[in-house]
Amino acid sequence: MNVVFAGGGTGGHLYPAIAIADALRESDGANVTFVGVADRLEATIVPAAGYRLETVPSRPLGSSLARVVAVNAAGVARSWGLLSGLRPDLVIATGGYVCFPVVTAARMRRSAGATRAPIALLELNVKPGLTNRTLAPLVDEIWGAFPVDDPRLARKYVQTGVPVRAAIRTLPPRAQAVARFGLDPARKTLLAMGGSQGARSINAAVRSLLEQGGLSPQWQVLLVTGASEWERWGRGAPAGAVALPYIDDVAAAYAAADLVLARAGASTLAELTAAGKPAILVPYPFAAGDHQTENACRFAESGAAVVVSDADLAASLASVVRDVAVPSQFERLDAAAKRMRGADALAAVLARVHRLTQRKTER
Repeated sequence: MNVVFAGGGTGGHLYPAIAIADALRESDGANVTFVGVADRLEATIVPAAGYRLETVPSRPLGSSLARVVAVNAAGVARSWGLLSGLRPDLVIATGGYVCFPVVTAARMRRSAGATRAPIALLELNVKPGLTNRTLAPLVDEIWGAFPVDDPRLARKYVQTGVPVRAAIRTLPPRAQAVARFGLDPARKTLLAMGGSQGARSINAAVRSLLEQGGLSPQWQVLLVTGASEWERWGRGAPAGAVALPYIDDVAAAYAAADLVLARAGASTLAELTAAGKPAILVPYPFAAGDHQTENACRFAESGAAVVVSDADLAASLASVVRDVAVPSQFERLDAAAKRMRGADALAAVLARVHRLTQRKTER
């Protein structure tokens, strides 16, 4: 099976794709190729995961019209050539503006009779973004995490959940993970992370929390600053914390964590669900359509998280952590998080892959 993934720009678009790719390579011996943009995060994450990356020109649909048309037209032409050579049995788009030229070229090739390869779109959020809304008519199926009420997606939508890497579903022992990061095994751990690129507001709020003594002595912090924020953090951490620019093995970080402070991207929420970890969620305020706030509020309905706005984080983090750390409150959050561990979204996605590729061979 030859599979082409289109996606990039953020870890939230890439890690679910890598989870699917790993499973397809293991179960089906699939040949996998990723298509992304040369100067985005996929340029480092995809090769590090052991996959071939091809790049095409692309621009976000909401930017300057003339530039969007010119660059994406070149991207469609480049994607057509790539797909002609790769001859995929399936194209899976997992998010980011690079999906537009790749999916458009894949559909054009099918309309021209050059291929019968089905096209799937992974919609991670409660509120679909502009690119996915635009591409919905061109794809065969849309896979997602939340119930959908958008009529542009509903007819093709299958609620699979968001796939995560197998390691996050089978975490290593906590003692092993705590030792790896040099943490105190006798204290509870707050894992604070702002996504693949870090979050300045989360980093600043955690520093203030520690420096002002707002964290109980029974707790410690494992902070993932993000590479771009590492210099600002000062290559160190106040007492009571371990700070790192990036963690390759996020499963170990989840294993060490008792509580997670994070953004509310759909990939992060899927990892929290798979790991069974309670959370304080801080939606990124500039996410397209404010979709992270929608994600966070939907997730918090489970009882496994509390939501704090980015604007209020600096002033309220100490009181929120203090409230959450009260044993009765923490036990309720923790129990709700563990109840969410259930159906394997990756297995559901693989079932859809096999269904689509079976249909292709039967045509």
